[in-house]
Amino acid sequence: MRRRPALRLVSALLTFAVIVWSGAGLAQRRVTDGQWPTYGGDPGSARYAPLDQITRDNVHRLRVAWRWGSPDNQVVSENRRALPAFPAAFKATPIMVDGVLYIKTSLSQAAALDAATGRPLWTFDPETWRRERPANTGFNARGVAYWSDGTTARIFLPTGDAKLWALDAKTGRPVDGFGVAGAVDALVGIRRPVPRTEYQLMSAPIVVGDVVIVGPVVFDGPRYQLAPPGDVRAYDVKTGRELWQFHTIPQEGEVGNDTWQDGSWRYTGGANPWGLMTADPELGYVYIPTGTPTNDYYGGHRRGSNLFAESLVCLDARTGRRIWHFQFVHHGLWDYDATAAPLLVDLVVGGAPVKAVAVVTKQAFTYVFNRVNGEPLFPIEERPAPAGNAPGEWYSPTQPVPTKPPAFDRQGVTTADLIDFTPELRAEAAAIVQQYAFGPIFQPPTVEGDGKRGTILLPGAGGGANWHGAAVDPDSGRLFVPSRTSPTVAQLVPPDPARSDFTYLRGGSGAIVGPRGLPLFKPPYVRLTAIDLAAGVIAWTVPLGDGPRQKVIDMGIADPGPLGGGAYTGPLVTRSLLFLGLRGSEAADLVFGTTAAAAAAIEGRPRDATAPPELRAFDKTTGATVHSVPLDVAPTGSPMTYMAGGRQFIVMAYGTGSASGLVALTLDGR
Repeated sequence: MRRRPALRLVSALLTFAVIVWSGAGLAQRRVTDGQWPTYGGDPGSARYAPLDQITRDNVHRLRVAWRWGSPDNQVVSENRRALPAFPAAFKATPIMVDGVLYIKTSLSQAAALDAATGRPLWTFDPETWRRERPANTGFNARGVAYWSDGTTARIFLPTGDAKLWALDAKTGRPVDGFGVAGAVDALVGIRRPVPRTEYQLMSAPIVVGDVVIVGPVVFDGPRYQLAPPGDVRAYDVKTGRELWQFHTIPQEGEVGNDTWQDGSWRYTGGANPWGLMTADPELGYVYIPTGTPTNDYYGGHRRGSNLFAESLVCLDARTGRRIWHFQFVHHGLWDYDATAAPLLVDLVVGGAPVKAVAVVTKQAFTYVFNRVNGEPLFPIEERPAPAGNAPGEWYSPTQPVPTKPPAFDRQGVTTADLIDFTPELRAEAAAIVQQYAFGPIFQPPTVEGDGKRGTILLPGAGGGANWHGAAVDPDSGRLFVPSRTSPTVAQLVPPDPARSDFTYLRGGSGAIVGPRGLPLFKPPYVRLTAIDLAAGVIAWTVPLGDGPRQKVIDMGIADPGPLGGGAYTGPLVTRSLLFLGLRGSEAADLVFGTTAAAAAAIEGRPRDATAPPELRAFDKTTGATVHSVPLDVAPTGSPMTYMAGGRQFIVMAYGTGSASGLVALTLDGR
């Protein structure tokens, strides 16, 4: 059918309008004025800043400009007996607006400091640390959120006792008229009673327009069927009035309720977005990654595919209405929470512009969608998944596997994956692996007494990728993701009726060590991967750290080169470089908090074979190391960057317990 000239003109104008609107939206999402106003740099969590004062030619001149000690340090020092547990690694990333940095500490304090000098401006302490240890991950933090209407500005502080505080950005004082005395209690209005010790707010909220949205951390230990709900909550930024809830486990009459058989939607908990959320302010959408429902490794009490657990859910931020969703894992049995912030990027695919969202997962998959309608950019196939023999369990017959991009880390276990530095080491590895059940990814946990020591999960519960997430360069469309080849073992054991109401518990889970203390599988054990999102291909992969390299050499084996090992932060991308914090070979892992001794055993390192912490700069095109900036503290929070006083700064959180804070680097330091 021929199109009339008028219709062609209208179509052309609409196409032009879409392109212009899309370009305007991209400009608004990027950090274009030297600031870093959200946890991920912009609402789309790109972790990108178009700054280039620090370049490959001068990055070697980076020096410490200032340090700031967390107010937690004094609290911990003065209350060692009273505190039920010490804070874990200080994992927060600060935000920067109008020359001021804002941060949340592990003990749920908020602080503001001068971005150029690190001088403290104010501190707010709700004293949540005087109460019980917060749920699940304990004293932990990711960050805060910022809102302004051009006249007033507020900082939103989530706390370990499930409160959301609104603070005056200039003074740090609670805002009168927001909730009760400046805070809303997230346990008020929840759909069933929950003990405060089993529910906390940890990760940075996301603000879209006049709506602030939070997701909880809940106690989801593998003992009980009844667990706290992980629903998403949204509040009015000015009054604290609750605007909506989204039930991540659909209730009666809601879409997806039929995927929870036998009424299991009534009591199953979890499926909570404990990681980081992302938003597109132009569309008015928020993108929410969700976790595993209770129990992480046994689901006989929650038969069915279990929407919206382990999914990406796109909601209308104003109303909470579901726009689209995709489930990464059906009926999860592997603790494959979706924890990393979804990344928004505008791509050109097949000559056409696409507003995309990409999600990296613990399974080492990268799922890429049209963020407007949820259509995958590349086919995602439902492939057969193996079944197990746990009594009462329900096994999904298929699991979704993206055809592109390829996995960025090792998946599943075959004998071809085993370490092979020498024939003898490979034979020893083969003898070890035969003691366990193993197979392709999504191999289910085994049951105690079936003749095996458990199922080897690869990736393990820590990933693949985890909350550190990824970063994206909007100019090239490349995504950068650090990951870990970290197998774990899962075995189910009968419960103690006095301590649990589960049919089966997770038991006997942990890391697995290969021959002579080396890893069981081939390297690299920690890696950094660049993915071309538009083409769906891997551009490059490089190992991060030496790992057990020296131990292999000491065995009389030729130097294999860097094997990858040690803990790392999330990435940061600038116009010039790609940055990553490396914590040093003896630093505790940021996911499980393993001790230095345990980490050394897993990676096959002698206790005294340490590597210093550093901020490493990479070439974005090749992955080659441009320069490593030595640090005297181990970075624990993902780095961010901004301009202040005419200088580009890179800032990271560091430390644990009574020795945590921020360190700022700039060219030539002070």
